[in-house]
Amino acid sequence: MSSISAYSPSKPLADRAFPFACTRGRAIGPFLLFLTFAGASALHPDAVGAQTGRSAAPQIQAQTPTNAPAQLTKLLTEIDAAANRRDLKAVMAFYGQNFTHSDGLNSQSLEKALKQLWERYPSLNYRTELKSWKSEGSAIVAETITTITGSHKQEGRQLNLKATIRSQQRFEGEKIVSQEILAEQTQLSSGNNPPTIQVNLPEQVQVGQEYHFDAIVREPIGDDILIGTVLEEPVSEKTLFNPSEVELELLSSGGIFKVGKAPAAPNNRWISAVLMRQGGITTITQRLRIVK
Repeated sequence: MSSISAYSPSKPLADRAFPFACTRGRAIGPFLLFLTFAGASALHPDAVGAQTGRSAAPQIQAQTPTNAPAQLTKLLTEIDAAANRRDLKAVMAFYGQNFTHSDGLNSQSLEKALKQLWERYPSLNYRTELKSWKSEGSAIVAETITTITGSHKQEGRQLNLKATIRSQQRFEGEKIVSQEILAEQTQLSSGNNPPTIQVNLPEQVQVGQEYHFDAIVREPIGDDILIGTVLEEPVSEKTLFNPSEVELELLSSGGIFKVGKAPAAPNNRWISAVLMRQGGITTITQRLRIVK
């Protein structure tokens, strides 16, 4: 397992902790991922071979959105529209029965996740930007960036959500048959003046490598009391559907500064920061990919 610990003075000012029931932005983000399509760089053919279980095809130059097939742009537009209508049946019609996902989920898990998400956030807005695409035989591999925004009232408080996801999808016969998440960041905020957080974290590190995670409050703290914590968890179906409780500690600086060590085997982790002050609370989660 990986470990994460402090390397700067962001330690408690007092021996006191505040329990906080936290669904974390990371628990929301994966619900959104299935409606996204990919990232900003060309897909490496070795990744396609590993994902589909076939030998990697010869590398093909990635194409720009300006010359994308009309079939592909039409599919992206229709899926965004179905998601914005919260039409679960229409959305699921775009996925193959044997759909696979890099996080170990399938079409049944996808349907369950979307249903739960839309019950909680009934007014999400999806906007997908095509970044690149290429043909592999009769299939199309597309890369996009999807932005999802929305709000939700919980116990009298309004939660504001913003997620940005970069991923790759393989289309066969106008169906999405596989997906891999390349990068994601999800933010939940609540209150009249929640802290604005800048996160510094690499998108990927090698196995066993140390990495820094900084969650910096961009506004002056002044006389405010700042409490918070950082949480690191594996990306899995278990952690997706089981939110955790965390303890928020008094911080002596304007943010959280940690150093972590990647596990010995390749996988994905969610790194989350929770920061609260008098004006509100912000939870921000970023995916860290551990590679060989």
